Amino acid sequence: MNSFFERWAAVFLLAVSFGVHVAIAQTPEVLQARVQENRILEEASKHFRDGMMALTQDRRADSGNKFDQAVEVFLSSGINIQSNEALHTCYTQLIETVYRIEFPSDLQTPQIRGLSAACRWNFTDVDFVLADKVLALAKPALKTADRTPSSPSSSGQPGEPPADIIAGFDSQVYEPSPLDELSRLELTSEEMDIENDPVAQQQYQYIQYAVANRSLGFTFQVHPMIQQFINYYRGRGRKTMEVGLYRSGMFMSMARRIFREEGVPENVAWLGQVESAWKPTAMSWASASGLWQFIPGTGARYGLRRTAFVDERNSFEEATRASARYLKFLFNRYNNWELAMAGYNCGEGNVDRAIRRAGVANFWAAYPYLPRETRNYVPNILATILIANNPAQYGFGHVRPAPPLRYDRIRVPASTNLNLIAQAADTTVQYIRYLNPHLRTNTTPPEPYIINVPAGKSDDVVAVFRRIPATKVGNTNLANSVQGETWQTLSNRTGVSVAELMAANPGMKQPTGKVFVPVNQVPGNRVTATSYSRPVGNSAPVQSNVKVVKAQAGDTVAKVASRHGADPTEVAKFNGLLVNSVLGAGREIKIPTR
Repeated sequence: MNSFFERWAAVFLLAVSFGVHVAIAQTPEVLQARVQENRILEEASKHFRDGMMALTQDRRADSGNKFDQAVEVFLSSGINIQSNEALHTCYTQLIETVYRIEFPSDLQTPQIRGLSAACRWNFTDVDFVLADKVLALAKPALKTADRTPSSPSSSGQPGEPPADIIAGFDSQVYEPSPLDELSRLELTSEEMDIENDPVAQQQYQYIQYAVANRSLGFTFQVHPMIQQFINYYRGRGRKTMEVGLYRSGMFMSMARRIFREEGVPENVAWLGQVESAWKPTAMSWASASGLWQFIPGTGARYGLRRTAFVDERNSFEEATRASARYLKFLFNRYNNWELAMAGYNCGEGNVDRAIRRAGVANFWAAYPYLPRETRNYVPNILATILIANNPAQYGFGHVRPAPPLRYDRIRVPASTNLNLIAQAADTTVQYIRYLNPHLRTNTTPPEPYIINVPAGKSDDVVAVFRRIPATKVGNTNLANSVQGETWQTLSNRTGVSVAELMAANPGMKQPTGKVFVPVNQVPGNRVTATSYSRPVGNSAPVQSNVKVVKAQAGDTVAKVASRHGADPTEVAKFNGLLVNSVLGAGREIKIPTR
């Protein structure tokens, strides 16, 4: 703590620097807040620089950890970031910049220089050189001309993905989409042979019958290539089909419902199996992402946001509805489902050009003029639809689809910590993230937002948010009380004073059910969930290498540790508390000694 003279001298210098001709411009309290603000910004700057350095040295995991630490400086500060303009501006730009570094985009590059200005970081020439190296790494090596912006899953010219497209800090490679393999797939002579294969001949006749009978809910032109892809799935593509049919159970009922609501034939939803194999986090080399493989431009066109907080291309229902609406738009354009599917893959621009060259709006007539991937794509989907509707006939009767993924949908307040949602739903942050793969951080966007929670838990979560004031959402955790527990025993195991616990739970005479626990720390990116289930016993003998001290009014674990020359993190772990846990006056804290 600075001396009284030093603090007021700093006030005077600050006033002079702004040309203020007043002897004293700020109170000690205001100045102390400014000092704390500057400390937070400086510490965040250090971690961000370390993250850039690690990234340029190809230590991506370390880089991600350092960037996380830069964010967590704000979240663990004990300050309401929303109410501090300087900190809030720096924090939001930091989140956005880290996101742009982690997931490169042609259209939006990281604004590191703007971030340094917003955060009042005194970058040196060396820092700016480092920033330029990071910017070079964050520029995708894709050729924009090879992509069709209107296509959700367009991968441009078929071929190997560029080796230098890197997304994410945990992995140096993208998560492959089935479309990558499809773009390179060539059918063998055996797969293309129908005439000499009695089974294939019989199945081909069934295709003609199914189309004539309109049993699939829509019509298409029968072509030998559809049966050839069925032959592929009966042979070397069998594992791909088995996995897809199994995973379809998780999402297909939801997809059928939404496609039906949007006026699209339900069977067209099997397009999702070819696009992603029903993996919500699948990403193609062309940066198409999610169950329905939207590229950023088409996703935005159909209402899927891509911000520092969310990438709704990876959502379940929002992305499914966007897919159905885009397919309906394409069908209305061509009045033909095969051409609509082709447009979904390569964009309506490519389809329009192919139709002009063919002279007729027919997929098989336009086939020679379409990209190679698209030529494989459409008959592949039609083959998948036929197999999925009669798996036993094609040798897949043994596959039992996975149970549908069940969840409830609720609206939560702005900037809600997923830790609080998980505690309210009696689950883990990891499972909440699993149900919401579109969330980029452990905090919901800075506006009321709909998320998925475990099935049957919506009422419990909503009940929690009805009890908690909106201003407390960001700095509150939950504790499950046990029968016979008192405020004092709850205080002992949470590190929060009895008075604060009772103030956070007005009207509750004794701890009952889920109890609000005020905290000074809001967990951020990749911060593990906090559990308050482990009581801190008071009767255990004190070890010889442990010193027991008593907290003073207003103390935190960090203050007590600092006063006794100990490491705050080590003291917090030793006592089962958080570093910023507020301690009641007289509470005993154990200090490990060397």
